[in-house]
Amino acid sequence: MQNEAPRPELIYPPELEIWPFPADCPNRVLIEEIGDKWTILVVAALSRGATRFNQLKQALDPISQKSLTQTLRRLERSGMVSRTVLNTSPVAVEYAISPLGRTLAGPFSALYRWAVAYQDQVEEARRRFDRERGKAREG
Repeated sequence: MQNEAPRPELIYPPELEIWPFPADCPNRVLIEEIGDKWTILVVAALSRGATRFNQLKQALDPISQKSLTQTLRRLERSGMVSRTVLNTSPVAVEYAISPLGRTLAGPFSALYRWAVAYQDQVEEARRRFDRERGKAREG
């Protein structure tokens, strides 16, 4: 009996028949939405507690007001963030992570831990790439 070569680790659930998702798949739209850089940072910031818009904008500097507004609306529409109008003068709005949004904590934490664990390797790969590209341009 021959030794079988080790199988590479799958990056998708093995029960999926197609990968990546086709363009019209609702799961692809959702993954694109939650994989956005501002979405990840907004969810992480709101995981610490309810926050007003301007506090959130300061915490996520250099996010633009437009990008933050669009991200919050998209997350609210998807049920991951709640928006509460506070009865103050002037009127203020507070955003909070919803129970559905909290379910992203595990995947986002895994992504963060991966970034911490492999940051040095990624930086080395970037330096190597840039050196090789520089040599190709010179030659």
